[in-house]
Amino acid sequence: MAILFKQFRLKFLELIPLALLFFISLNGSSIIDLKFFSISVHYILIYYWVLRQPQALGYGFIFLAGIINDVVFGLPIGATPLSLLVISAVAAYVKVVTVRITLINDWVSFIPALLLANFVYFIVLYFSNYSIDYLYLFKNSIFTFIFYPILWLVFSILLNFMKS
Repeated sequence: MAILFKQFRLKFLELIPLALLFFISLNGSSIIDLKFFSISVHYILIYYWVLRQPQALGYGFIFLAGIINDVVFGLPIGATPLSLLVISAVAAYVKVVTVRITLINDWVSFIPALLLANFVYFIVLYFSNYSIDYLYLFKNSIFTFIFYPILWLVFSILLNFMKS
């Protein structure tokens, strides 16, 4: 009975990143929007979990969460899923190339992922004739990069809890 409970607890903990991804998408709060700055939690969540534990988030689930996010926010369908898949592709590449896992390595490699994802997001919105607030996109990128270590620490604690 104890083994069954331990296996159930392990499976439940493995579903936390996926549940968090869909909760953020369905809630419509993929961006923490405070008075002076905003943070894209989607980007950090996907980048961290694809980098550390790729089996926790599948690419199909990431794409579906992006579609749901586009529907909730009223964006052209495909803008968010493409940017989220770019984030996950860069994270998968960094996972193959990285020898040691450190916060600094992850944080520095998050820069090209963020730049490429925002470039794809911008291009899709530009060709869809959707109005783009450039300053908002720039501030969002900067503060997402700045807050990456905080969420990295939270997700690392969760990952250690899942492994123990």
